[in-house]
Amino acid sequence: MTDYSLAELCITAAAETWRHDGELLATGITLIPRLAAGLAKLTINPALMMTDAECYFVSEPVPVGPRGDYVPKIEGWAPYARTFDNLWGGKRHAMVVPVQLDRFGQTNISTIGDRAKPKAALLGVRGYPGNSVHHANSYFITAHNSRALVAGEVDFVCSAGYYPARWPGGRKPAWLDLRLIVTDLAVLDFEGPQNAIRVRSLHPGIGFDQVQDNTGFALVRPETIPETPAPTPAQLAVIRERLDPHGLRKTVFKGDPAGDRRHSS
Repeated sequence: MTDYSLAELCITAAAETWRHDGELLATGITLIPRLAAGLAKLTINPALMMTDAECYFVSEPVPVGPRGDYVPKIEGWAPYARTFDNLWGGKRHAMVVPVQLDRFGQTNISTIGDRAKPKAALLGVRGYPGNSVHHANSYFITAHNSRALVAGEVDFVCSAGYYPARWPGGRKPAWLDLRLIVTDLAVLDFEGPQNAIRVRSLHPGIGFDQVQDNTGFALVRPETIPETPAPTPAQLAVIRERLDPHGLRKTVFKGDPAGDRRHSS
């Protein structure tokens, strides 16, 4: 089928992040990862724990946007203490949205340019340092280009990656576990030699050279690269009717482009 958007393709691709996780806390930061976590809960991993993005655990994903008559199905209280118990115990898998990511999987959300006189000051490091060494992490990159997937190291390292020179004593943090990178062009992972970033799948209508040309470091190219699977009718129904009935996903990519670029006007 071709009647799906790029946002919907990214949601279904990102949902795979949590397929085999079992019972742990799925945290999707920003809209696409949040919808992806909800889709995973409703279709491929019902054991996932999730919150209402406020302070309660819920038994089903809470739709984004105005709730109208919808009442969240609350299972329990989720204060910071319970959240951090899951976090520090490795029982969380977050998909976050870095501003920069390098070939080691190190991320930056703090400053762009020289730290002493940055071109831009952003969010600080937030929870990235602790999250990166305590539980699994995946990433969503809205615009796949060499400003986001950078040459060398990120301008300011906010989270640990697969770079031994930055590990204390040269020893890998015990729970460092980087999984997927979903972008508007492809799905990447860390399954290359020595955790090098590899192209896992290409979105419909996108070629490897286009992905490589927009990446600041060399990507591992498998002998065969599959196409990112299109959303199924059942997945689209869940996204459109249950998770995002107000269509907020349509604002993520300018013009809400088609998911299959071969069929774009």
